[in-house]
Amino acid sequence: MSEGDSTGESIHGKPSIVYRFFTTLGQIYQSWLDRATPYTAVRWVMTLGLSLLYMIRVYLLQGWYIVTYALGIYHLNLFIAFLSPKVDPSLMEDSDEGPSLPTKQNEEFRPFIRRLPEFKFWHSATKGIVVAMGCTFFEAFNVPVFWPILVMYFIMLFCITMKRQIKHMIKYRYIPFTHGKRKYKGKDEMGKPFSS
Repeated sequence: MSEGDSTGESIHGKPSIVYRFFTTLGQIYQSWLDRATPYTAVRWVMTLGLSLLYMIRVYLLQGWYIVTYALGIYHLNLFIAFLSPKVDPSLMEDSDEGPSLPTKQNEEFRPFIRRLPEFKFWHSATKGIVVAMGCTFFEAFNVPVFWPILVMYFIMLFCITMKRQIKHMIKYRYIPFTHGKRKYKGKDEMGKPFSS
């Protein structure tokens, strides 16, 4: 070993400067992510603002439509994963292994667990926008295409994918959103549980 091994250690057993730099950078990044976790609305507003900034840049430059299309497909894929249960009920129909969603009124309640949690959805969507924004600085990614065809194809893909997802939700009777569901607060003075 001349300079270091795969763990980033130099000859003398200390971590190399490059390894320490990237480790520190990763720790700072993770610290910022940890601080942002409870602020769901603020995170999404900032991501929507970044997305708007990206759209304005693409509009003003009149290009990078392939990059925008790829970003749209990526976000659609993330959204479908966000709406889907972690364990697909269609794969678990014949098997008694693992948890499944209740299909009858008298079955035990099992909470909906997403395949892609909200925080990871936000983080991946934001990283996608940043990468797409970075691509707009390189002319190699500005492939000339007739953008209305891409828009029509994306709309068709979105409609077909969402139709399939909604049919899946109806068939296996799950709702991926908590709005409108009962929230139990605890017990009242009489010791009986109550809901809001």
